[in-house]
Amino acid sequence: MAKPQIVWLRRDLRMADNPALYHAAQQGPVVAVYVLDDERAGSHAYGGASRWWLHHSLESLSKTFGQRNAQIVLRRGDAVEELCKVAEEVGAQTIHANRHYEPWWRKAQGELADKLDLQLHDGNYLLPPGAVTTGSGTPYKIYTPFSKATLAQFPPRDVVPEPDTLSSPDSWPRSDTLEDWNLLPTRPDWAGGMRDFWQVGEAAAHERLAEWEDPVIDYDEARNLPSVDKTSRLSPHLHFGEISPVQIWHALKDKRSEGWKTYEKELIWRDYAQNVICQTPSYAKQSYREDFDKLEWRDPDGDPQAAADLKAWQTGQTGYPIVDAGMRQLWQTGWMHNRVRMIAASFLIKHLLIDWRVGEQWFWDTLVDADYASNGANWQWVSGTGVDSNMFVRIMAPLSQSEKFDAAGYIRTYVPELSELDTPYIHDPEEHGCLPQDYPAKIIGHKEARERALAAYRAIKD
Repeated sequence: MAKPQIVWLRRDLRMADNPALYHAAQQGPVVAVYVLDDERAGSHAYGGASRWWLHHSLESLSKTFGQRNAQIVLRRGDAVEELCKVAEEVGAQTIHANRHYEPWWRKAQGELADKLDLQLHDGNYLLPPGAVTTGSGTPYKIYTPFSKATLAQFPPRDVVPEPDTLSSPDSWPRSDTLEDWNLLPTRPDWAGGMRDFWQVGEAAAHERLAEWEDPVIDYDEARNLPSVDKTSRLSPHLHFGEISPVQIWHALKDKRSEGWKTYEKELIWRDYAQNVICQTPSYAKQSYREDFDKLEWRDPDGDPQAAADLKAWQTGQTGYPIVDAGMRQLWQTGWMHNRVRMIAASFLIKHLLIDWRVGEQWFWDTLVDADYASNGANWQWVSGTGVDSNMFVRIMAPLSQSEKFDAAGYIRTYVPELSELDTPYIHDPEEHGCLPQDYPAKIIGHKEARERALAAYRAIKD
């Protein structure tokens, strides 16, 4: 009888195109294990929205395993310790896992390899991080040459099939119950909007991909229009590994359109972000450009006005309709349209002059697709602090962005106080003299905010 093979599940909650699961099933009975390890991740332990998604994703995958007379063993605590305990309980010597690149998981993988036979597989990205290098063999720091070099190495690997069978061990080790983890909000239950907005799990991910196959043709232009929202909405499915980027690439590779080319580059950006954290593990917590450490950010912990401004931003009460619509969509659904994410992030950093890391942490807690690498890379791009980023002095004008990208319908959906206003008044009701009594005036004027941000920037350059 072959020894049981442990599969360490993390952000790869799927049956198909799961190399760790597939190779384990070829070698013996499979014991799939998910360990909820909050301590290792520290400030980047899953936030509230991600915990809600994790509950439903594990619930969905557990049902799929159950249909094969298998199960997922749930443990809570230190991942390395718990995996070693499970290995001892079932008499396993080998653990299969798909590589993860967050610093805490890289450390755990190293510790586990010292204790057991750890077989790592590449399963979560188009190309394994580290595979795309310059002519001299060094990692790329800038996205554009990285993207071109990645395209030159395509196609990515083939999709790995689901295991034909999953054989079970003689006995199952102890497992927590998912409900005991209390991942779902109860007092209060704030997840009603997310339940209405999302279907979770591997099957739901593939249904969403099927719906996306035709709209991707128009993605190049339509992606910027929040009112029509022709985005893929695959990001949380990708983050939790309910579908892989390789599966998406092979499903869409024959689309001949600028839309597909643009979306393909966004999948490559996801790979790029992982390469960045391989080079700079603290990227989601520390500005890459050290001169920004001298910038005098307004501190919500010590400045009551900054704290009030932060609260207005978080709750969608800034007086800028496009920003408020985005922040309210985030709170209701755990997601925000990508164009609006950039506008809202820029507003916090440059209009309110609040450190990008404050925004990163808020997004980390409220996004269902919060990803350590992508979240950090996106915030540092907007703030101008990153290795490859927009210039700080390029300050988005949210009111003109709203009108340019026809956000009126989006605003009416998420800011009902303004739903009766016609276009163009809805983009800036205060300027047009039609500000409703139950909607706030701007917390700061655009010109004033821009001048303050540029002055703060000049101070670190002088």
